[in-house]
Amino acid sequence: MNDNDSGHPDDDLDSGRAHDVEPPADTEPTQPLHHGRLGEQPSGWVTPSQPYDEPVAAHPTDQDDVDTGMVGPVPGFGPATPAGPSPIPPQQTPYWGPPAGQYAGPQGAYATTPMQATDRAEREPRGRVPGWLWPAVAGLALVIGLGGGALGAVAIDRLGDDNNISGGLDSVDTRTDTPLDPIDGSVAAVAQELLPSTVQIIAEFEGKEAGATGSGFVLDRQGHVITNNHVVASAASDDGPIEVVDSDGNSYPATVVGRSAVYDLAVLLVKDAANMQPAALGASRDLHVGDPVVAFGSPLGLSQTVTAGIVSALNRPVTTGESGDESSYINAVQTDAAINPGNSGGPLVNLGGQVVGVNSAIATTGGGLSGESGNIGVGFAIPIEQVRVTADQILETGEARYPVIGAQVQTGGQTTDGARIDKVNDGTPAQDAGLLEDDLIVAVDGQRVTDGISLIVSIRTHQPGETLEFTIVRNGEERDVKVTLDSEVG
Repeated sequence: MNDNDSGHPDDDLDSGRAHDVEPPADTEPTQPLHHGRLGEQPSGWVTPSQPYDEPVAAHPTDQDDVDTGMVGPVPGFGPATPAGPSPIPPQQTPYWGPPAGQYAGPQGAYATTPMQATDRAEREPRGRVPGWLWPAVAGLALVIGLGGGALGAVAIDRLGDDNNISGGLDSVDTRTDTPLDPIDGSVAAVAQELLPSTVQIIAEFEGKEAGATGSGFVLDRQGHVITNNHVVASAASDDGPIEVVDSDGNSYPATVVGRSAVYDLAVLLVKDAANMQPAALGASRDLHVGDPVVAFGSPLGLSQTVTAGIVSALNRPVTTGESGDESSYINAVQTDAAINPGNSGGPLVNLGGQVVGVNSAIATTGGGLSGESGNIGVGFAIPIEQVRVTADQILETGEARYPVIGAQVQTGGQTTDGARIDKVNDGTPAQDAGLLEDDLIVAVDGQRVTDGISLIVSIRTHQPGETLEFTIVRNGEERDVKVTLDSEVG
């Protein structure tokens, strides 16, 4: 393996760190906004943790080795900044609360039917309660009391003391219906449906209360909220305060149930707002290039903002992260809907009113705050299928897992012919499957692999325990190898 310019050795995929990636375009997470002094930025990427006048570290150019399964800190691996998307410049913005609104409940009432008249002798005297009614009421109250106690015990057992829920997503009330008719759908109708489910997230950042702001959406009727990991990572590490602001401008304290740096996702719990309206979950696999989509969030601190565009690409391999131990890999939905700083964690929605992705990264041309650092029509969202899997794991266990094979591959350079294996680690699925150093992986389950990043993203769209068929080229000959995926926490 080759050392990079910063003196660190190449990355290990089991460590989950990749650098020196040249994505299809400069891309960066849509990370939280950070309050501070406005100022010019040098060209290139800046991280959400950098103040406005900090210089941006140049990207290393040497090729790195990355293990095809892990993202997470491993001592001694990787340069200070990875290649690929990086956070966009922070910006000081005032907080403008969302406009107040009222959301009416069901309308109408049920009509009662008249009782049939009976003979006066058969009726009870006026003003008296029938004697049989009291035992019936007492028995019914006893049944209801016992049933309520049993249900309460089940609920307490599910929630536990650490906010984890036995059964994951199956034990919470999510929505999968299609609120709107996609054929007749409009952006206005989608906005009316999703705005009550979209929230602004204000979190501590590097010791400063309310130092970062992002977006999120309500996952279920139990008060869980989905957002990006990089929105709340600093607050979670420092045990700092996190607030969720709903569509009416009400603010609630939130706690982190769990988060994944690998997939850039986090699940929050808002205990005081369990009646917030959950968003309906859709499927990104049903999308086509050119389909209309709508993005929701709080760009530049402007809560309850709606932008619209189309799906401009699917299955776009993207890696993001401000440092090697926080890089994440996304098999992204690409859109030209305007996404800016503060949109991080907000929903990307189809015209049926269903969430199909979580806004996570944007591409820029590398300008400063007064230049072209904002939206240029290329944004990336995490597919909702991955959100479902990660949220399910976090709700049930408090942590997320991702697949690994235990091999190191190059992720730098301009190669498009496949992912070259530099090393196979002992006792790993890669070794068990017979993969060797210098093997060139060109496909996974029939899907073409062009480089190390696309291999990592391809593997991470599957789950630990699955067996995949790798197509490799060895000594000029093509062959197929079956690999059963292992897992790591991250």
